[in-house]
Amino acid sequence: QVQLVESGGGLVQAGGSLRLSCAASGRNFASYAMGWFRQAPGKEREFVALIGWSGGMTTYADSVKGRFTISRDSAKTTTYLNMNSLKPEDTAVYYCAAASRWSSNDGEYDYWGQGTQVTVSS
Repeated sequence: QVQLVESGGGLVQAGGSLRLSCAASGRNFASYAMGWFRQAPGKEREFVALIGWSGGMTTYADSVKGRFTISRDSAKTTTYLNMNSLKPEDTAVYYCAAASRWSSNDGEYDYWGQGTQVTVSS
C-alpha cells in the first residue's frame, strides 16, 4: 500500500518555525519529485515547494521563497519542509505529494498524503 504521511504541523506564533515531514512507504520514491502544497480555507490548493529526485534541484513559490526550505533524506524516504518566519497567511493544510516528473502543477502528482494543519497566530 502506497502511503505518504505528513507530520509536524501545529499552532505557532507569527515569526516562529515549524518542520514538516513526509514519510513515504509502499513503493520506491527515489526517482520521484516530491512537492509540498497547501490549501487555506476557502482557497484553492497552491504549490509551495518542489524537490527533484536527487535532491539537487528545488523550486519555491514566491510567497515562501527565502523562508521555507525543502529537503529529502539520502534514502529518499522522507521529505522535509522547514518553515521559518511564519506568517498568519501561511495558515493552511499542508500536503506532500509525489510526481514522476518535475512539475509544480498539482494535476501532475500521482500520490498524496492526508495533510497536516499549520496554524500561525498573529
